[in-house]
Parts: sequence; C-alpha cells; structure tokens
Amino acid sequence: MFSIKPFRSNNWLRPRDFYDMVDEFFNDPFFAPFNPTFRTDVKETDDAYLIEAELPGINKDEIKIEYTNDRLIISVNKDDRIDEEKENYIRRERRMSSMRRSFYLGDIDDNNISAKLENGVLKIHVPKKENTSHGRVIEIK
Repeated sequence: MFSIKPFRSNNWLRPRDFYDMVDEFFNDPFFAPFNPTFRTDVKETDDAYLIEAELPGINKDEIKIEYTNDRLIISVNKDDRIDEEKENYIRRERRMSSMRRSFYLGDIDDNNISAKLENGVLKIHVPKKENTSHGRVIEIK
C-alpha cells in the first residue's frame, strides 16, 4: 500500500484488477497482526520464476498450490489439535490458522511447475513458455 513498486519492463502494461488492489492492501505489513501471512521471495530469470515461501512448522500435506487464471495461489491450512485422552485436564487448547498468497504469473508452462519443501522453505520453480516472437516483418506484395 505504501511501498514503492519497482519498474519492470515486461510487466508494466499489465492491467491491474480489483483483486490485485485487494492483495496489495491486505498484504501490507500494517495488517500483519490481524492477517496471518508468510514471507515470500519471487525471482525472475530468463526462463523461469523462482518462488521461495517461508513456512516453518508447516507440513507438505497442509499446503495447497494451484494455478488458475494466470495466478499461482499458495494456501496453507494448519490445524493444531492435541487429542490426548487424559482425565483431570485443567485446560485444552486448539489452534487453527489459514494463510493464502497469490501471484500473477502470465505466459508460463503450467504443466511443468515443480515444488519442494525443505527446512521450512517452500521452493516453487515455474518455467516460462517458450519465448515466441513479439513481432515480425510483413512482406509487401
């Protein structure tokens, strides 16, 4: 919301929609105490996007990764329940948390997306589609 957005030559004409503005608004650090989220780094290379998300204490079965409508969506649903059958307990606590991040990634090869979770870091490799020409010379007859 109050951050400076870097200029990127290949993405500056991308139309922003309502969902982009909502994502930027609620992913602002000002709302962090009220909206649990996780830190992510997105790196672009010539042939792929590399996404690293910090998810300490999260198991891979609690993570869902989807690609829909040019958006990569990472969802985490963590349910901490202790089902100990002890008599005479004084207090029992349960905690459930849900986090979700989405990223606009156009022109990618969604059939070859790969992900790996190790040491609390989710690494997602998103290959780009083969670069087709952005123009051509037309012969006049």
